[in-house]
Amino acid sequence: MLLAVVAVGGAMGFRSLLEGLGQFYYLPMVPAVVVTALLARRPATALAIALSIAVNLILPPRESLSEALTNAALFAGVTWLIAEICWGFRALNSRTRDLTQQLAAKDAMLNTALASVPVVTLEANGDIRRLNPAAADLFALTEKAARGRPFIELAPGFDINAIVGSGAPGGPLEAKDGHWTGLRPDGATFPLSIQYGIVPGSTGGELIALCLTDLSRWHAADAQARELHAQLNKVWRLNSLGEMAATLAHELNQPLSAAATYLHASQMDMERAGPLGDSALRTTALAKGQLLRAGQIIRRMRELLSPEAHRLDSERASSMVEDLGPILTMIGSSKGVTIRLDVEARDDRVQAERIQFQQAMVNLTRNAVEAVGDHTAPEVVIIGRVLSDTHYSISVEDNGPGIAEDQIDRIFQPMTTTKSGGMGLGLSVTRTIVESHGGRLQVSRSALGGAAFSFNLNREPSVENA
Repeated sequence: MLLAVVAVGGAMGFRSLLEGLGQFYYLPMVPAVVVTALLARRPATALAIALSIAVNLILPPRESLSEALTNAALFAGVTWLIAEICWGFRALNSRTRDLTQQLAAKDAMLNTALASVPVVTLEANGDIRRLNPAAADLFALTEKAARGRPFIELAPGFDINAIVGSGAPGGPLEAKDGHWTGLRPDGATFPLSIQYGIVPGSTGGELIALCLTDLSRWHAADAQARELHAQLNKVWRLNSLGEMAATLAHELNQPLSAAATYLHASQMDMERAGPLGDSALRTTALAKGQLLRAGQIIRRMRELLSPEAHRLDSERASSMVEDLGPILTMIGSSKGVTIRLDVEARDDRVQAERIQFQQAMVNLTRNAVEAVGDHTAPEVVIIGRVLSDTHYSISVEDNGPGIAEDQIDRIFQPMTTTKSGGMGLGLSVTRTIVESHGGRLQVSRSALGGAAFSFNLNREPSVENA
């Protein structure tokens, strides 16, 4: 309201300045109404009109009342119309300002989205018109180097004619292999997804916009999920295998004990037969020894799986390996392989559990023999050396094909095997035995050209150093 009073007062002052030029009544009052309408609401504008009419009715002398009322009514109608135009302009200006802010916000959101999403626009012939920084980073190119190049060079197999001929305005672009392959300048490839949109009415300019997605992370996550599933399946199989092994160990102990008892009885009968039974007596003694050893292996393997600490005894490494002579001979004979022993016997006393150590050596030797079975001159050698004052080294080497680099980290995992009929437990069990002795089973390239599996045993101090 104060604005209306001030505006009318200002108009009166302006009119007084114009009195020397002639008689002005309502014309100087029009700006007061316009200013009020632009800056205030309808009540203030109505007050400005009423004050302007009152001033013109009171101050200047009038010859006729009807003329004064007519001029007042005409002024009120014209100025109210002008005020309505001003209010419309104000509303339009406010709406324009709001739309401008909304468009600016949407533009900022769109720019943010496009900054992180690779986008490429193509000309009608499939050449690259422009690409945003995200797309340039995706293909390891600069925009200048990419502009004008056929997009098929970056995505082999891409056909712009198939897109145009489809008649669809946009959508996902399907590839034959389920995904497109992106190609970088260094030859590296990556899986790619393409969404396209056709720009309406474009001829010879930007015809197609492509939105690209690098699927490398998705593929990696999918591969990780499959690997996890395989690992869970392997754990389930290992648990089942453990339960089966415990059952077999329990069930086999009785028949093994019975067979050892029968062989012992046969030995007594052969002893009564005198010299005629000596040959059979020796063979029976060997069979009885192997049965007892089988029982010990079962018992030791059960102990190996228990969480309790295992007691290591003082043993001679050369003696433990030489005792395996008959078994190693049979393993080598089955494949026509001669197994050579090169075990240093001097200062070879180590801390070991004899049965478990021998089981580990049998596993490693059998693997080596099977690896060189098809070789023209198969060779397997077991080497034992004093490594230091605290360690004695054992290795089983062959001249076979060796272990592939990509398989070295996997061969010790349970249920991993390269044999058609293997269960994938030999190296896993062997590694467990070696680790229970405080060592670490390692694989490397042998001097013979094949694989070399080696580990260290803790030495017993010699009498001189004790």
